[in-house]
Amino acid sequence: MNFRACPAGDIVRRREKSWRVVRSAGLAALCGVLASCETPPLHTTVFRRDFRPDNVFVYPAKLSLDFRRVAVLPIAPAANEHDLPEGCEALNPVLWEQIVKAKKFEAVPVDANLLSRRLGRATWTGREVLPPDFFAYLRREYDCDGVLFAELTAYRAYSPLAVGWRFKLVDVRTGQVIWSADELFDATRPEIQRAADHFEAQTPKIPLITAKNWAMVSSPRLFGRYSAAALLDTLPER
Repeated sequence: MNFRACPAGDIVRRREKSWRVVRSAGLAALCGVLASCETPPLHTTVFRRDFRPDNVFVYPAKLSLDFRRVAVLPIAPAANEHDLPEGCEALNPVLWEQIVKAKKFEAVPVDANLLSRRLGRATWTGREVLPPDFFAYLRREYDCDGVLFAELTAYRAYSPLAVGWRFKLVDVRTGQVIWSADELFDATRPEIQRAADHFEAQTPKIPLITAKNWAMVSSPRLFGRYSAAALLDTLPER
């Protein structure tokens, strides 16, 4: 058998070609890894798409540039029965936390005692007949562009948990409702269980609490946090 000797130049060119193939494959693999590590948008990671509140009104779809400061009223119970007043007290700080995290506007809390002294009652749902100077007073007092009404319609602090919210965001300059939402979050619904579990999985855990569905069966505060965040996620875009 005869062997033909390869010129030195051919050997060099073959080595360079092999190196280019290896380098290209390596770069392609690296790009794939980097793409898989890209952080998806917040709303796709924190909220599952198999459940999204649908009893929502939004107009316009985007907040105007001059709509920046919102006076947030204390949570009002839909009725003075069952556990609603207790739920309002427990969830007021939870709701405030989620409003701040939403970053849709600058939020300022309205003092309940001030409301009681000036307007005759500490909580307002937005469904009752408002005093003629209601919005004008809040605008003067808090230099706000909008007012957020928050109403607790259901609160079950034992398993299976349930929280019901009714929200209304009003432009104090025009009196126009630009966002409203009304939803009952009932932990007996499998799609809400999955959505709440997914939401909690994306947030820092309480030390030593790692059991699956812990928030769903044991903590009305954590379940309230999920339900408030899920509704606030439907606010108009900024």
